[in-house]
This record gives sequence, structure tokens and C-alpha cells, in this order.
Amino acid sequence: MQCVSETSAVDMASEENNVTAESKAVEPAKPADAPQDNKAEVEAAPAATPAPAEEGKEAAAEKKEEEAKKEEAAPPAPPKPTVHKPNFEQDVVYLYQFSRTPVLPSLSSFCLKTETWLRLAGIKYENVDHKLKFRSKKGQLPFIELNGEEIADSSIIIKELAERFEKDLDKDLDNEQKNVAYALTSMIENHLLWVVMWWRTKFTDDVIKGYHVSLQHQLGSKIPNGILNFFFKFTYGRKGAKKVKAQGMGVHKAEEISEFGRRDLKVLSEQLGDKPFFFGDEPTSLDVVAFANLAQVYFIDKEVDYPLRDFMQESCANLVGLVNRMKERCFPDWEDMCKNLDMNSHLPKPPPEEKETEKKEGKEEKGEKEGDKENEKDKEVEKDKEIEKLEKEDKEAEKTIEENKSKEEKEAAK
Repeated sequence: MQCVSETSAVDMASEENNVTAESKAVEPAKPADAPQDNKAEVEAAPAATPAPAEEGKEAAAEKKEEEAKKEEAAPPAPPKPTVHKPNFEQDVVYLYQFSRTPVLPSLSSFCLKTETWLRLAGIKYENVDHKLKFRSKKGQLPFIELNGEEIADSSIIIKELAERFEKDLDKDLDNEQKNVAYALTSMIENHLLWVVMWWRTKFTDDVIKGYHVSLQHQLGSKIPNGILNFFFKFTYGRKGAKKVKAQGMGVHKAEEISEFGRRDLKVLSEQLGDKPFFFGDEPTSLDVVAFANLAQVYFIDKEVDYPLRDFMQESCANLVGLVNRMKERCFPDWEDMCKNLDMNSHLPKPPPEEKETEKKEGKEEKGEKEGDKENEKDKEVEKDKEIEKLEKEDKEAEKTIEENKSKEEKEAAK
């Protein structure tokens, strides 16, 4: 705005100088005895009628100023929503994570860590059952949405929420205790977690059995679990193994990795001692992290062979006690959520809809029943077709597995 006005002023000043110069150049010679009034009229006449080009410049400058004023006065356009839940409730945390399993609220220690902290801090939250369709802008789970803003990474989520809601679980710890908590958290999430990840990527069948995973439920898919399990083995297993190797854990021998896990558990057990929680009678962020990761080990079905779980139960009984205390304190609805795979068992359920008191006339009711029967028949036909298609795909997948096994056996024989 300032540049436009300054430029207009300069243009107008130069125009006035040009007009004055022109008036002097074209001024006619007058007799000495010419009346003074006539002389003034002759000098003023050229200055009063500027050239058409000069009028155009002034009009353009004025138009620019008016447009600039209109732009400033116009209200800014509202920003487009960048969240998955635009109809959010103020100050409610919307958590995006993995679906439930029959033995564990989440197969991800980071997701379980976030939800445990939310419950312990008493912050109102709601799980969004997205069937793994969404990821954060960082490509991660979990992530949250709060008041139209996305926050990703469990550690950053907890840090941000602790500041915004003033819910610091470590506020009563001294500096030495905070340093110990930081070191043990780093050991758990950067070492023990990768010991568990190595086992999962190497024994994918045991993961599905041990956690009673239904990939149909996890993904919200109608494809048979046999086919989904096949793809899970060759995608999660291979990609996960590459990540574990890139991290450094995967380059070691199986016995060495098992020893790493046992040592980590022993350190945590000795640090906990006889205390109910790591730093006394109340849980802190370290207890949240430890619980979220130890639960991944402890709650695997006993029918699945898992040496690290057996070592924890036999040699680290106090860690088992910690897991159960955190479970009872933070997840009183554990059994219900795992049995029903309910993402929001902590929220009050809406009242059931009232039954209609008025009955429809007999003819209308009969017509509706006939229409329903026809719709049911159509649905059954479509369902049979879909089942036939899925069974065909399942057989093809099994055939592929058998061919791969025979190839592997031939290569091993060579």
C-alpha cells in the first residue's frame, strides 16, 4: 500500500513539472501594456487542462489504491481442515492406533503406551476405529488429533499433552530419578523392543497364534484369514526382518539376542525391587513405558513357545506384578475390551433405541416381509458368489505356498 502511494506521488509531481514547463514553452508574446488579468488567465489555462495520458496515469494509480484497500478489508479465507475427524469435540483427544486383539489392547507397544498414559492422566479421549487405513504425516501409528491439529509419535504426543493439560506424571521426581527414568526408557524402547521385534519377524505364525490375531478384523477385510496370513508372513516378516537388521539387532545370533532380552529384563527387575512402581507408590512415565512393552511379552498365549516370556515369569516375578498392577489401575475394562474387541469400552454407551409402539397395517407389513425375503435371497446369492471367489483365491494361495516350499526343499537338498 505504501509503495503504491509513494509511486503515485512521484508520478504526479513529475506531471506537474511537465505541465509547468510546457506552459512556459507555448506562452505567446504579449504587448507590454497587456492587462494583468489577461496575463494570469493565459498562464493558468494550460495548467488547468492536463494531457489525456496524464489523466490515465492518475486514474490507474487511484484504481490500484482502491483494489489494495479492498484486499485488506476482505476477511481471510478459513483454513481447510487437515484432520480425519473434522466434526471434533473441543479438547477431546482422538487416538489413531491398531485394533484390539483377544489377549492385548494393542499389538504396538507405542500405541499401548499412549493409551495407558491417557488413562493414567485422566484425559478425555476416543479411539478412532480406522482399520489401519490412516497414518500420520510422518507415516506412523499412533497419532492423535486434538482441536483440529495432528500430533504424531508417542513420546511427542505425551510431551505435548502433558504441557497443554498440565498432567506431568514425573513432576514429583528429582533430577537423578528423571535421569534414571530417561536411561531405562531408552533401554526399553531402543533395545528390548527390538529383541521382541526380532522374535515377531522370525516367527510370524507364532505371532498370529500367540496374540489370537484376526487379520480380517484388524484390516476390516472380507478376504479369508488364510490368504491374509500368507501375505502377512511375506510382507511383515520380510520388511520387519530388514528393519531389525538395519537397526543392528538382526545381525546377531538367536542365542545372543535372547541373552540381550534376559539382561534387559534383569536390569528392570533389579531397579523395581520390592516397590509397587519404579519410584514409589505412584506410577510415572517409566512405569507406563515398561508396562506397554512388558505386556507384549507377558500376555502371549501359553500354548506358544516363547523363552523370553518364560524367563520373565520364572526369574522376574516383580515385573509380572508390575504388569498386573498397571493393568488393574489403567484398564479395569481389559476383559471386556479384549473379549468384544471394543475400541471405546471406556466410554458410556448410548441408550438403546426405543421400540416402535404403533404397528403398521397388515397389508403393508406383509408387503415389507415379502420384499425383505427377496432382498435376503439376492444377498445370499451374492454372498455365495463371493465365497466361491475367495475360496478359489485361497486355493491358489495354498498352491503357491506348496510350490515355494518344494522349491526351498529342492534348494536345501542341493
